[in-house]
Amino acid sequence: MTPALRLAGASLAYGERRLWSGLDLDVAPGEFIAVLGANGAGKSSLLKVALGQQPLERGSVEVAGRPARRGDRRIGYVPQQKGLDRDTPLRARDLVRLGLDGHRWGPLLPSRAARARVDRVLAAVGATDYADAPVGRLSGGEQQRLRVAQSIVGDPALVLADEPLLSLDLHHAAAVSALLHESRLRTGAAVVFVTHDVNPVLPYADRVLYLAGGRFRVGTPEAVMNSATLTELYGSPVEVLRSGGRLLVAGGAAPSDHPHAHDHEEAS
Repeated sequence: MTPALRLAGASLAYGERRLWSGLDLDVAPGEFIAVLGANGAGKSSLLKVALGQQPLERGSVEVAGRPARRGDRRIGYVPQQKGLDRDTPLRARDLVRLGLDGHRWGPLLPSRAARARVDRVLAAVGATDYADAPVGRLSGGEQQRLRVAQSIVGDPALVLADEPLLSLDLHHAAAVSALLHESRLRTGAAVVFVTHDVNPVLPYADRVLYLAGGRFRVGTPEAVMNSATLTELYGSPVEVLRSGGRLLVAGGAAPSDHPHAHDHEEAS
């Protein structure tokens, strides 16, 4: 079975600063991978590599069996949550349809097939009630549901989510995580989900890729998210506690290297 995403011997550096090296990762169709790590560890940069926006220093990257390239329609993308201007003229359904044919020049042409597909995806993410509302008047959680819908409307083989839970409350963070999980079960698309907090995706993640200090670990959440593994990865004591079904990470890492430091933007 061809991996939805394959990195082989992948290394990435910005000048003298190496983010990670020797990364081998096969993401199977329908698999959910959570990507964690410190601020500046290269999480968002990993998505840029898959999107064909950032070349590797060494190694190779393939999407569904072909070299990664810009504008690959087999990839759906969920960006970091950022509020849209209240005067944005798009309706909710227009924003979603951009994921289907927004790469084409000119206005969107009337299409029964396109409208039907958009309607199905809006229903799947629970956004039917505000399908014709101006997107700028919707809440952050509602807008992020639409971004998820936009990412899956084109039936991608791979969905890349870059910190999609930032600025969302716990309820909406859980809802967006569940939407991407339900989508991969329904369509078979793999999900690579960058986040600073594993808890919202812990029920859904098949594996974790943890990046820190130029090194990485890949494995099940139980194999990676434990005190021994993170202590070895960071080179300083880290304690992982479980409380009420949630993971709490504490240790001696410096603030900029703390496992749960927020990662708004990677180096570029």
